[in-house]
Amino acid sequence: MPVRRALHAGSWYTDSGAELSRQLDHWLNQADLSHGPARAIIAPHAGYQYCGACGGHAYRQISPVVVRRIFVLGPSHHVRLPGCALSSAQKYKTPLYDLHIDMTVNNELENTGEFEWMDLDTDENEHSIEMHLPYIAKVMENYKNQFTIVPILVGSLTPEKEAQYGRIFAQYLADPKNLFIISSDFCHWGHRFRYTYYDRSYGSVYQSIEGLDRVGMNIIENLNPTEFTNYLKKYGNTICGRHPIGILLQAIQELLRSDNSQNASLKFLKYAQSSQCRNMNDSSVSYASAALVID
Repeated sequence: MPVRRALHAGSWYTDSGAELSRQLDHWLNQADLSHGPARAIIAPHAGYQYCGACGGHAYRQISPVVVRRIFVLGPSHHVRLPGCALSSAQKYKTPLYDLHIDMTVNNELENTGEFEWMDLDTDENEHSIEMHLPYIAKVMENYKNQFTIVPILVGSLTPEKEAQYGRIFAQYLADPKNLFIISSDFCHWGHRFRYTYYDRSYGSVYQSIEGLDRVGMNIIENLNPTEFTNYLKKYGNTICGRHPIGILLQAIQELLRSDNSQNASLKFLKYAQSSQCRNMNDSSVSYASAALVID
């Protein structure tokens, strides 16, 4: 049975199960249940010292009593993919307990002909999915033998490809037992990221960054994938999970087209930055947490 190791435990987050459990409890308790039960969340994937607290606001909206299958869509940082890739592992290790892959859904997705497989090295080196696994394990700990996960690595997609995957995932999004986790950080700002957009009308650099991010966040809340694509073209904002977000927006639109009795509401609940940039030599990464409710 291929097993994916928690390769970032001990560096990006603690490898002590007891300490990790305490940290996650603390961040979840700091957040309010204000927009749930979530059918999808957007949450960051940086080291927990930077974004763990922000992520708690998204995970607080999950109803573990309902959820039985969790799709985790994370961007590929190290391998160029023209589409999406499925994990070849059968379970993922975390310092809390192991998470099991839904082999039935993996086979269903493979049969669409639109997915490839990622090898174990690619899977283990990528952090965008792994950083969500401890939070998943924590939120679902009372149901640890009653749910499965579907990890999906998302490549550099055209808007047409995002729409294609959105159509595939819409049927799964329609089921309240399924939860989608969209892994994304927001603006990566500074010379080391080759992105230094600065609108001085906002004031300081960090205020400009937040203003830029919030324009994008408002568009995402409007659930308009075309508007989001146009925003990215206009500003080039370095939102690393833009393609997973695009897939989610397309899936929501497909679901609403197929059943116009449904209502969807996506809200951002928390925004943070790794540091406050005040001059052009500074750098930062932004984090945002959101939840989608469908009724």
